[in-house]
Amino acid sequence: MTRYSIDSERHELIATWGTGEGDLATRIAALPAGTDTDALLRLARALTHLSEAAWRTYTHPASATASQDPNTEGWRREQERGHFGAVADAIAKPNLPSGGATIVTYSRLLESAHQTGRSLHELADTALTEAVLGEAATELAAVENAELGDLTGRAQQAVLLSREDASPVVAAANRFLEQDPFGPAELFSAVDPTAAAVAAAHWLAAAAEVTADASGHDAVDVVQEADNIEALPHETPTLVLGLIDAGATPYEAVTNLVRHALRITDGLLPDPDALREQLDDLEETLADYGDDAPDLADVELRLTPLDPKRPARDLLEDLLTGIHACWLLHTEYDDLDDEDDDTSAEVWTDEQAEQHQRRSRKRFAQLVREATAHREPLV
Repeated sequence: MTRYSIDSERHELIATWGTGEGDLATRIAALPAGTDTDALLRLARALTHLSEAAWRTYTHPASATASQDPNTEGWRREQERGHFGAVADAIAKPNLPSGGATIVTYSRLLESAHQTGRSLHELADTALTEAVLGEAATELAAVENAELGDLTGRAQQAVLLSREDASPVVAAANRFLEQDPFGPAELFSAVDPTAAAVAAAHWLAAAAEVTADASGHDAVDVVQEADNIEALPHETPTLVLGLIDAGATPYEAVTNLVRHALRITDGLLPDPDALREQLDDLEETLADYGDDAPDLADVELRLTPLDPKRPARDLLEDLLTGIHACWLLHTEYDDLDDEDDDTSAEVWTDEQAEQHQRRSRKRFAQLVREATAHREPLV
C-alpha cells in the first residue's frame, strides 16, 4: 500500500510506495503554512488507511471465494470493491459530526474516505482538497491496473503484496521462466508474487520430473534429497510437489497456500482439523521427552509454512530454491560429457569448475523446458 507522511521542513504532503527494488516517493501537495501538525498527521493517517483498504480489495478479491451470494464473504468483498466509484464523493462531502455524533459506514474503504474528507474539512484549504482528490484517483487507478495485470507506475507496489487469487500475468511469469528456469529478477519486479509462484510451481514440478528420471528418487522427494548436498528450505517445495502429485494444479496448490496464510495473518484459524492433528503430534513428542523439559524451539507449532507477513513472496523464493535444489541433485547423477576437458573433477581449476557448472545449468534448463512443454497447463 501507499504510505503518506508530512515533511514538516518543506511543508509538503508526501506519498511513498515500494517497487520490489526500493521505495519511490512523490509530493502530493504543498501544505498551508502554520497549519496544526496534528491535523496534518490525521490527514496522512486517513489517506494511508484509504490506500490500505483499497489494496485489500486487490489482495482479497471476491473471485477467491467460493460464493458471492448475499451476505457471504465473497458478496461483502464484491460490495467493497464496488465502492471505488463513491470514494471521491465521500472525500468531497464527508459525514461530519452532527449533534455530538458522526455517521460511520461499514465499508472500510468508504469510512477511510470520509475520515480523509473530515480532515480536509478541518484544514479548509481548497488547493489541498483538490490535490488529495487527484491522489485518491491515482491510487484507485493503480489498484485497477494491478487487477488487470498492468504493474507499471504506482501499480508496481503489487509485487510486494500477497493476493489470494493469481492475476492475469501468470502467462507473463511463465515466459520469464522459459527464458531462465532458475528465476530471473523480473519475477520479483514485473509480476505479482502469487502469479509468479503459480508459474514457479509449474516449473518446479517439471524440474523434479527431470531430476527424478536422472536420480531414481521419487519426484516428490528430490528437493528433500538435495538438502543432503546443500542446506535448503525444502519443506515448502516438497509440500507443493506433493500437492501437485496428488492432483492439484500449480494454481490450486499456490493459491490455497497463500489464502491459508492470509487468513492466519487476519487472525483467523482456517483449518482447525489440521491444528488438532498438530496438537496430537505435539503431545506424542512431549511424551517422548518424559521428565526432561524440551527446548521450546524443538516443539513449537507453525500455523502456516509461509511467512504470514509476506506469504506469496516467501513461497516464490522457496519454489525457486526448489528448482535450484533439483539442479543440485541432478548434477550428482547426470553424466555431462566434458568434451573439451578430460581432467578429473578433483583437480579442476576454479575456471574449469565454473565452466562445467555453467554447462550443467544450461543443460538442466533445457531439459526442464522440454519437460514443461509436456506438462498440464498451469491452472
